[in-house]
This record gives sequence, structure tokens and C-alpha cells, in this order.
Amino acid sequence: MKRREFLSCAAAAPLAGAAERPNLIVIYTDDQGIGDVGCYGHPEVKTPNLDRLAASGARFTNWYSNSPVCSPSRASVFTGQYPERHGILDVLTSTAQFNTPGLKAGEKTLATELKQAGYRTAHFGKWHMGSAAQSRPMAAGFDEFVGFYSGWTDYYSHRYYTLGRGQSEIVHDLWRNEQEIWADTRYQTELLGEESCAFLKRQTKGKPFYMNLWFGAPHYPMIAPEKYLERFSKSMDRDRRLHLAMVAAVDDQVGQVMRVLKQRGLAENTVVYFQSDNGATQESRADHLGRPYRGGSNAPFRGWKQGLFEGGIRMPATMSWPGRIRAGKVVDGMGMAMDVLPTFLSMAGLKTPESVDGKDQSGMILRDGGSAHDAIHWLYTDSRAVRKGDWKLIENPPRYPKDPLGAPKEKIWLSQLAKDPGEKKNWAAEAPAVVAELEKLLPQKV
Repeated sequence: MKRREFLSCAAAAPLAGAAERPNLIVIYTDDQGIGDVGCYGHPEVKTPNLDRLAASGARFTNWYSNSPVCSPSRASVFTGQYPERHGILDVLTSTAQFNTPGLKAGEKTLATELKQAGYRTAHFGKWHMGSAAQSRPMAAGFDEFVGFYSGWTDYYSHRYYTLGRGQSEIVHDLWRNEQEIWADTRYQTELLGEESCAFLKRQTKGKPFYMNLWFGAPHYPMIAPEKYLERFSKSMDRDRRLHLAMVAAVDDQVGQVMRVLKQRGLAENTVVYFQSDNGATQESRADHLGRPYRGGSNAPFRGWKQGLFEGGIRMPATMSWPGRIRAGKVVDGMGMAMDVLPTFLSMAGLKTPESVDGKDQSGMILRDGGSAHDAIHWLYTDSRAVRKGDWKLIENPPRYPKDPLGAPKEKIWLSQLAKDPGEKKNWAAEAPAVVAELEKLLPQKV
């Protein structure tokens, strides 16, 4: 048996009995690039709480979203499936009718599996996995929900709107369970942090819970209170300063969550996982002058949201479990958002449904094993990609406005990520055998 296969089998052993199942928290942000977190080598970013969270456990350096946009990414972490299996392939439409289908009725999710095992379940924040009745949080396994169904809302009025669409599509979108609630003038990021902390204050030892805290920030519209802007020099680029202020607001709420866990005596038996849904965006709607946006950062990687270069899909991601995950651990093995479900279920001593594509990565995270993946892939619009080892193949590589490296002219792009993590060079001509091998591993078009 190969070493990787042995580690994968070892990781599948239950890690906790019913009496000691850990609490589980997923913190998700929106359009936050790997260059928007201090512990990834970006000192201008002020994220002390996210940095402490990383230092208390594992920081991943080769961790990916399943998609370069939000809806498929979120559905993958929640179902443990590739987008082509869960069926959400692109950003879902936000409408005033709240009737957009997303998650399938009866879909097995992280929430349904944990709830069945006795967990209390709660989701706070952005949903965007379907607003039709069968796709909403309460139908997907949650006991409690406070948040919004749309792709985004204004941070103070909690309304969704898109320029160029009719007045009827300007809609208020803030809910507690199935009841619309009103909290005008409350800053969205702080509201979500407060609601999650209120939930945590109701929890007690010995009764496990699973909580999602899925921020809308730092996604458009770009809004931050002055108290966060004041942390950054006025000489900084205007859009970068505002972007980092929104990230700082998220970081403060993460700090509040960690403090409440400690106060309640829950910190030692709680797994906290953090990830962004996709890379920072270049969308002009986020820029204060309508230019290609540069407020967020995916440095040192090439590309942005909506594309399969590393900048769109390689994520800042950390996981903490005091006493179980070694503090200060750096995990270089390859992983994906869809791995969260089987890894969490393993940590809780539960079986993973057969419908899951993700892998239990507890061997890599808790011990010093390798990745449970031999290869991983992506499918987005007309692009497909696959990574195996240090090689990554992209079919129809993305084109971005004002790309300093120029728009790719080739249909096939081969990256050698160990030698060229910025994907500046196309290695296809030098490694035709690798191209042929990886083309066979590309996902089927849907």
C-alpha cells in the first residue's frame, strides 16, 4: 500500500466519541484574497485575531476554493461536493421574489448530518445557496438563521439592488429564521458578529454545536465605519484603505467570537475553521471610480475572482483545535473547501455520506500525513483546470483587464507551481507529456 493511501485510511478512523464531540465553527468571508490576511506575509493588513487563530493551530498554504465565485464555493464547503455534483455552477440570481433554486431538496449537508447526530446548528450571515423554500437554511439542516439570501446587501439598509434593474428589484433582505427583521443603521458585519456571539452565550459544555459565521465582507458595496478606517493611513490608496478597513471589521468580530468561547469554557473543545470563498475581485463596481478594482490582494498569485489562475482559487485558510492541532503548524498539503465536511464529520466520530467528493484531511491536519488528494479539479463557465503535484493545467485560461502579464493567447496553460507560483510562464511546450496526462483528469463539461 502506498504511503498516501495508508494515511488516508488512517485518517478515516473516528476521532471522537459521542460524549466528547467537538463544537464546530466555519468562518467564511467574501472576496478576501490571500493578500488580505496579515499572517500570509502582508504587514499592512491588520488582522490580529485571524493571525492569532492561525498561530493557535494550522495555516494552510495550498488550500483551494472549489470555485472562483461565491455560490458554488459555499455549496461545496456545505455539501462536500464538487460543483458539478451539487449542481450550483455559477453565481445564483438574487431577486425580489426569493424563489431562486439552489441546494437540492433533501440534500445531505454538514448541517443535516450534524443535526442528526445531536448537534445544535446555526447559520449567521450570507447564504446565496438558493432562496426558494427548499434551498433555504432551515430546510438545509439549521435550527437558527439570521442573515440574507442574496449575493450581497447594503451594509446599513440591508437591501439588495443592482444598477440597471427595475425598482421592483430593490429589495430588503434580512431574516431571522423565516421571519423578515429590520435593523436599519446596524453595520452588517457587526450585526452578524453580535448574533453569533449571542448564540454562543446560550451554549453549554457537553452539548455540541455547529455554527456558520459567513460574513458579507469585504464584498461590494465598499462601506466601513470611520473607526475602522482610522486604523490605516490616509496616504494609503483609497480603495485599499477601505478594503482593509472592512477586513478589520471582520477581524474584530472574529476576536469577539474567540473571547466568548473562552468565557463560556468552550474554547478547548471547539474546532474553528476560517476561509474566504474566492479570491479578491477586480470588478469595476467595487472601485470608487469604476476602474478595475485593486483594493483587494491575491499576492503573490496571478489572477482574480472569476478565473482559475491561483489568485481566484487559492485561499487564506486556517483551522484551530486547542490540544489537538499543533500550534503554529503550517500545512503545505493540497486541500479544498469540500474537504471540510468529511474532515469535520471524522473529527466528530461520524461517517461521511457516499455522495461526498471531499476527503477527510484529519491525517494531514492533526498528524503529519500528506494530502488525501492525488489530484483536484475545477469547472467554471468555459474553463476547466486540474492540479496534480506541482503541475496545474488550465483549459481556456482567464483574461483580466490590464493584466500586467498580458492576456493569455493559448487555449492550454500549464503552470509549474513550485518553480513559478505566480503562473507567469506557460510550461506546456516544455512538458507535453504532463499536458497529456492532466488533460485526462479534467472534469467532464456539464
